[in-house]
Amino acid sequence: MEGGGGGGGSDLEREEEDDSVSEVLRDRFRLSTISIAEAQAKRNGMEISEPIVACIADLAFRYTEQLAKDLELFAQHAGRKSVNMEDVILSAHRNEHLATSLRSFCDDLKAKEPQSERKRKKTSRKEDKATTNVVHIPDN
Repeated sequence: MEGGGGGGGSDLEREEEDDSVSEVLRDRFRLSTISIAEAQAKRNGMEISEPIVACIADLAFRYTEQLAKDLELFAQHAGRKSVNMEDVILSAHRNEHLATSLRSFCDDLKAKEPQSERKRKKTSRKEDKATTNVVHIPDN
């Protein structure tokens, strides 16, 4: 009985560890959100009740979870394993002001990037496209 449970135990331990890490991240995110909400309220001479702050923190966390899932799907749809800036800009398509701000931020980053870095990235993108069109046939 012990031999069969050992493998399941390590999976269970890994799952518990992942859950623990997720809880810590969620709690830190919520604490940061609460801190920002309270600071903004104070800055604007307002008071904000604890239930409202908790609701804002929960909504922000849920929004961020959904955004992360959307970004992952955008990257997968494009055949990539990594999210890029275009995915982030696409996620803001319903908020014109935010999309414009993100495009501007992206353009600023590109302008600050050394020319040699830009050239190298363009070359690697072409290479990536070339390798995605190659079909690998396993030897039998």
